[in-house]
Amino acid sequence: MSKLVNTDKRDFLKGAATLGAASGVLAAAGAALAPRQALAQLLDSGVRDDSVLTKIRKEGLLRVGYSQTGPWFYKDAKTGELHGIYKDVVDRLAKEIEIKIEYKEVTFANATVGLRKGDYDLYGSSLTYTMARALTVNYIGPLYSKGSLLLIHKDNARKFKTAADLNGPGVTFSVTAGASEEGRIPMLWPKAKMITTTGQVTLGAEPVRAKKADAWMSGDSDVILFAKRNSQWAAVVEPEKPIDKRPNTWAIRYGDVEWKAFLDFWGAFVVVNGEMDRLFRFHMEKLGAA
Repeated sequence: MSKLVNTDKRDFLKGAATLGAASGVLAAAGAALAPRQALAQLLDSGVRDDSVLTKIRKEGLLRVGYSQTGPWFYKDAKTGELHGIYKDVVDRLAKEIEIKIEYKEVTFANATVGLRKGDYDLYGSSLTYTMARALTVNYIGPLYSKGSLLLIHKDNARKFKTAADLNGPGVTFSVTAGASEEGRIPMLWPKAKMITTTGQVTLGAEPVRAKKADAWMSGDSDVILFAKRNSQWAAVVEPEKPIDKRPNTWAIRYGDVEWKAFLDFWGAFVVVNGEMDRLFRFHMEKLGAA
């Protein structure tokens, strides 16, 4: 009896090994066909063949535009490597749909222009909602939200204790050209003057350091991080009271319903499962704002 059991056991294990090997071959063949099958299923589902969603699955590549603004998208000063909250989210998106990313750096002034021209399929950097932008590009999500803060020179800390103190004809604001704050400053401080700088967002703080402007207005996280790194001269006005909080997220071109729907719900996923909050805490701590 025991001999029969042992023989049956050997036959069973032998058969299982054969089946395992066969299934391994089938799995390898299936993996080779996966991209093609996935594309076929995508088209069968009703996604148009001219949608970006179809194009990136076919080419295996997504072109992403970005502008530098910590902690959302920034380069390591030593290595030049890209990091940031939204950089990590873009990378996760690419990994989950099994495609590669081609990054293209642009200024905020040209961010929506490049998107509309088709220079990239997604603007993946920190784009705060404004009505003017919403008329030209299609916002995703939103993935997050942020307000703005004011950075001043420490020499003026007694003069400007609250945001309301800056609404005067003798006050000059500095802002980065193309930033959302550019159109909001005249509405929030109608009596003040405004000058703009070009290039990276943090260059807007230079006129304040040089005392050619009284305040630099930018995203709350941007201002907090900059003030930490330049504590010898920089101060933040009412840091606990972000101004004019708004959705902050990605954008795509208008007219691609499938791509928009896909990104909207995937964006809802990373918000609901806490990934956005986790990444915000991680990068703020990494950049020294904790």
